[in-house]
Amino acid sequence: MSNRLGWLAPAAGAVLVLAACGESVDPRDNTDAADSEDTGGGGQVTLLMESWRNDDLAIWEDVILPAFHEQHPDIQVNFQPTAPDEYDAALDAKLSGGTAGDLITCRPFDVALRLYEEGHLAPLTDLEGMEAFDDVARSAWSTDDGSQTFCVPMASVIHGFLYNTEIFDELGITPPETEEQFHEVLDQIAADGSYSPLVMGTADQWEAATMGLQNIGPNYWNGETGRQGLIDGTESFDDEQYVAAFTELASWADYLPDGYESTTYPDAQNLFTLGRGAIFPAGSWEIALFNEQADFEMAAFPPPLPEGQDTCYISDHTDIGIGMNAATDHPEEARTFLEWTTSAEFADLYANSLPGFFPMSDHDVEVDDPLAQEFLNWRDECESTIRNSYQILSRGEPNLENQLWDLSAQLLNGTVEPQEAAARAQDGLERWYQPQQP
Repeated sequence: MSNRLGWLAPAAGAVLVLAACGESVDPRDNTDAADSEDTGGGGQVTLLMESWRNDDLAIWEDVILPAFHEQHPDIQVNFQPTAPDEYDAALDAKLSGGTAGDLITCRPFDVALRLYEEGHLAPLTDLEGMEAFDDVARSAWSTDDGSQTFCVPMASVIHGFLYNTEIFDELGITPPETEEQFHEVLDQIAADGSYSPLVMGTADQWEAATMGLQNIGPNYWNGETGRQGLIDGTESFDDEQYVAAFTELASWADYLPDGYESTTYPDAQNLFTLGRGAIFPAGSWEIALFNEQADFEMAAFPPPLPEGQDTCYISDHTDIGIGMNAATDHPEEARTFLEWTTSAEFADLYANSLPGFFPMSDHDVEVDDPLAQEFLNWRDECESTIRNSYQILSRGEPNLENQLWDLSAQLLNGTVEPQEAAARAQDGLERWYQPQQP
């Protein structure tokens, strides 16, 4: 994934993507009379928003931006997405060349931090409305010491397990709450033989870590306590709680589809939506696509609790933010828009336009999609954390995020044991990260 969470939601087959090269037409070069007043004189100002979320073009144009324009008719915002796998390079080129948009959709952590440190993103620490976000929400778009924030947190995705309710009803299964119950459910589905108990492959590697380890792991390392412990060096990846998480993940191998070693992420999505598997280890980013493709009812359950544990933890991962180009000609108008993105109105619009992408503000939001609301309800029941490989710990070599992809896939493929996987992850950190060195 290379810290590119935006591509987790599969792209639509045909999407209007405005070209990012220098010869493309700048949407700000509009011949409408209202837009011709861009540079002052009391006329309408046009702002351009850069994004990798080309799937969301219609949502921004038809739902979100009209709500802003109604309140601020003097500020026109145009949404210009770039293909996800081209976004970072295209944005770097445009920022360096002085042609980037006024508003910048922000990747989490180091990608956005680099842009801030290079002077491309303006500080937003004092932006009105920023108090609606807690330290965890802002961590993905703040300096390491938390003193400066440079993007407004826009949405997170929540990990869990989607399941086919028709299969559960057919087999008389209820959603598990503990890992013991989880394995009983998997054994019952396997014994029936009609469906794959768990639908996931290891061919693309990242699923094993993202949808496996980072899904169940927070219950083992106690969420933020463990994540911060790795950063400050008070916990190590070869501690027993991390070995236990790897051990539980390894047990999934008995329940995956035949030939899972060569099953890709799209393959697994198809298997589940075609009704050939019962449970999909996933995240809320799947909701919109699965609602469209599956002809059966779905529901979700959070990561089952290990034996003897009462507190549940969920990965409520910071996914997407929005910041201001430090070189914009219209900082006042850009800040006006960004202030609006901190509001309860924006949180409600965004959550209901993109079910499965959840606001990170403290505004009370209810979403219309019942499956998305199930995920959102877990925030009231569990402690939230983010993936433990994203902040700081993937800056060196080996990159912890990529190493966890490899180790988690090998674990499920049976080519590495849990203790060895934990030891190798720890060894990788010790090679370059001073707080983890003996």
